[in-house]
Formats: sequence, structure tokens, C-alpha cells
Amino acid sequence: MLSLESLCKRYDQTPVFADVTLALARGEFVALLGESGVGKSTLLNCIAGLDRADSGRIVVAGTDLAGLDDDAGARLRREHLGFVFQAFHVLPHLTVAENVSLPLRLLGRPHAAPVQAMLDAVGLGALAARLPAQLSGGQLQRVAIARALVHAPGLILADEPTGNLDPATAERVLEVLRTQVREAGSACLLVTHSAAAAAHADRVLRLTPAGIEPALRAAVQP
Repeated sequence: MLSLESLCKRYDQTPVFADVTLALARGEFVALLGESGVGKSTLLNCIAGLDRADSGRIVVAGTDLAGLDDDAGARLRREHLGFVFQAFHVLPHLTVAENVSLPLRLLGRPHAAPVQAMLDAVGLGALAARLPAQLSGGQLQRVAIARALVHAPGLILADEPTGNLDPATAERVLEVLRTQVREAGSACLLVTHSAAAAAHADRVLRLTPAGIEPALRAAVQP
């Protein structure tokens, strides 16, 4: 579902990361650790086509991002990606249900039943009619997660999805991600600082300025 080959990113002359090579198959859940500032969020943005790497190759669902114009990139994201942003990016004038329904509406799919099912899964079923201003930070994070998963994307990119959640709610959200990977056959790349979150992954990797290396699972257990 995802292939990265020798990916490099610089800001001016300062390298962010270099020689990042990674492959994710459908049904695989991978956690990516790394020190602050090493470029984990930047890497996710490059994978999604929201930022451009300086060199290397990114292939998502069999499509090389280098050959896509802006419209084709937007279609690829709409059809194949679910992105959980740290900053939520919910639309303030839409209700919870309307925010979550956006990916399905853009794809022209029925949305009422899948939206309610996904809100129930993340524990927000009773809040469908509320506006974002009426929600806590943790609830907004769950809205963002529900929106990213509602259209069963082939590739899920999750940037610290449990950062604003209490431990019990974080556990529930991670189980929703695992269920999506297991039942829908999605591939999930989870960026996190949380040892508890990383413990849910099939593989745990570490991003360094020189690339990606395996992380000792024993070192990231809660």
C-alpha cells in the first residue's frame, strides 16, 4: 500500500531526514517513533503529497506521487488516504456528523449509517449534532479520527492521534485503528511519542536523521 525509496527532505541546506526507505502492506500496523524535530510529521505530509521531498520516491496504492498534478494528488488522497492531523482541522460551522461525513460526501457515497457507526466506535455517538466549539480537545481529536476512517481508506496516516486523550479513551481509539487495519485491510502508519500506543503496532520503527531503523519493542512497552 505504501513504498518509500531513499526519501530525503531539507529546509534550505538543513537536512530534516535522509535515505528513508519503508514498505507497508495492507493489514499492517506500523508505529514510528523519533525525537522531536526529526521530521515525523513532515514525513507524513510528504507521503500524503501535502509537502514535497527533495529526492526519493513515494508510491501510494501503486501510484507514484511524482507523476501527479495537484488535482490527481487530491483525488488520490480522497480515495485512498485517511489522515489524522495533530491540529484536528475540523470545520467550525459544521456539526460533528457533518465533519465526519465529508470524505463520504466527496466520494458520492451514502453517509448517514457509516458516520453514526464510526461515531459510536469512537464514543461520540450521542454528540453527532454538536458543533466543534461545544467539544473538548479530546473529543475534537476523536472527531478527526472518525473522519479519517469513515471511508475505509487503504492507507491511514495518524500523527499523534492519542496525544489529547486520557488513557482509557486512547486505548479505545487505538482499538478502532486496529479494527480498521484488521477488518478493512488498511495499512496504518502511526507517528507517536507514546509507548502505550506503539505497543499496539505490528512493527515499531524509529526515524533518525539518517533514515529509519527498527526500534526494540522492549524499549517502547508501557
